Amino acid sequence: MGHTLAQKILAHKAGLASVVPGQIVTVRPDKLLTHDNTADIARKFREIGVAKVANPAMHVIVLDHVTPAANETYAISHKATRAFVAEQGIAAFYDIGEGICHQVLPEKGHAWPGALIVGSDSHTPTHGAFGAFAAGIGRTEAAAVTATGTIWLRVPETLRIVLHGTLPPRVSAKDVILRIIGDLGADGADYCSVEFAGEAVRTLSIAGRMVLCNMAAEMGAKNAIVEADETTLAWLAGRTPWDMETLRRWAAEFRSDPDANYARVIEYDVSDLAPHVAKPHTVDNVAPVTEVTGVKIDQALIGTCTNGRLEDLEAAAEILRGRHIAPGVRLLVLPASREVLLAAIARGVIADLVAAGATLLNPGCGPCLGAHEGCMAPGEVTISTANRNFKGRMGSKEAFTYLGSPATVAASALAGEIADPRDMRAFFPRI
Repeated sequence: MGHTLAQKILAHKAGLASVVPGQIVTVRPDKLLTHDNTADIARKFREIGVAKVANPAMHVIVLDHVTPAANETYAISHKATRAFVAEQGIAAFYDIGEGICHQVLPEKGHAWPGALIVGSDSHTPTHGAFGAFAAGIGRTEAAAVTATGTIWLRVPETLRIVLHGTLPPRVSAKDVILRIIGDLGADGADYCSVEFAGEAVRTLSIAGRMVLCNMAAEMGAKNAIVEADETTLAWLAGRTPWDMETLRRWAAEFRSDPDANYARVIEYDVSDLAPHVAKPHTVDNVAPVTEVTGVKIDQALIGTCTNGRLEDLEAAAEILRGRHIAPGVRLLVLPASREVLLAAIARGVIADLVAAGATLLNPGCGPCLGAHEGCMAPGEVTISTANRNFKGRMGSKEAFTYLGSPATVAASALAGEIADPRDMRAFFPRI
């Protein structure tokens, strides 16, 4: 019997010939990702009684959640993080403005095929888009990894999701993953490794693959992964410490065997997929956009670690260019990183969005977690490209958040209500 991609990576990192689902393995992660919670993790680390981190090169620290600091409490936390970085000699530290941790980590070369990444953030599975095993862990676990350089993991079963066909115009990876989460439910992949495959996945950009892996967390996945291919290698070229020959060898080595054993295989044909949205207040409360068109909105958000990349901003700009958002609607745009922002400026995308009435925010998490920028008031409705719409997620517990793709959010900002992005050309001529 063959082995899945997740099994192969964990076996390699554990120094074993093979592993099976349910087995406990002790591994040394290649990277430990932390963010604004680093100060708390550092405090827990000191309580262990160890003076120096086990491996400074393992750490990737990105200040992104509430940046710039919204108040004195956050400012003190950021100051403590900077002091910890200096004290411990951690080189991979990215201060405010660099972007969201899940975008910055791969941009700076800390993800590659076959890598093992753990992070003190639930959306760490995003990095599976590069053929890595990437999983979220708690703060106490992160402190223990900081002290020992190791962690134990239970080998997950693998759920294989095969996507066939070609996505229709203005339908994207976000619509695909919302449909899947709606079908499987919030616990449909509990502690599974979700492996995305099929011709529709192979034709996706890295940004699209990151969307799939990012939101697999919303159906309970331990990690999500896409086998590395030439698209992966092209994106990584010049970013990692490894030469292309090494990356290509790992991409070939870390692949699921044809006779691998899966807990379940689910297949979709995306050729006729419609835009989808998640309705309040759970991510698996999903419906085609046609079932919720006409719902009035107060705010629209394009960004976050799910959909703040260049192609996401371009998808929104294609709809909004030469038009203007509806009166009474606030459109917030925050690129996922400084690199994305600069690219969007160079291509004129930012100018198009701002001219259409968008408010540009600095790269970072911004409104997503309800702690900084764009918080909602009671009774308000936001449609967002983020990954969560729990009650109180973006501020008031009496507010309502819908989730959709960048195209759906842009179309809705234009209409002043939730709208089908496939209808925009007919109903909203350019100014």
